[in-house]
Amino acid sequence: MRLALDEARLAPATGDVPIGCVVLDRDGAVVGRGRNEREAYGDPTAHAEVVALREAARTVGEWRLSGCTLVVTLEPCTMCAGAIVLSRVDRVVFGAWDEKAGAAGSLWDVLRDRRLNHRPEVLSGVLEDECGELLRTFFRESGFEARGHVG
Repeated sequence: MRLALDEARLAPATGDVPIGCVVLDRDGAVVGRGRNEREAYGDPTAHAEVVALREAARTVGEWRLSGCTLVVTLEPCTMCAGAIVLSRVDRVVFGAWDEKAGAAGSLWDVLRDRRLNHRPEVLSGVLEDECGELLRTFFRESGFEARGHVG
């Protein structure tokens, strides 16, 4: 999670919300890194998880990321949860809960939906306070909350 937090801390330099992600292979080596890059590239799909999954697939040489673990500072949204399921990662570890858009147990639980063909193991709340404080500080200092923007 500390590596994901390092990625998250880089995002505000481009005006992006500080969410970071790493994908680890079965031996614990980092095969993908990502941070929010929506503002940097004007890409609505450039969430930390998607960026990290794309890099991991390039590194591994295929889209199936079986045996991998995705670690992210904020509970994945529905788009990212869908990408995680489709990538076939074995486990997801996240820090802070996202009560407004979370899809790993808050609003939805896409990752453990029995109707889908793949369900990764989910571990939540890892360094939750540190992950959450990074986001709260960003929103407080950026004024996003006052303008109605939350992520």
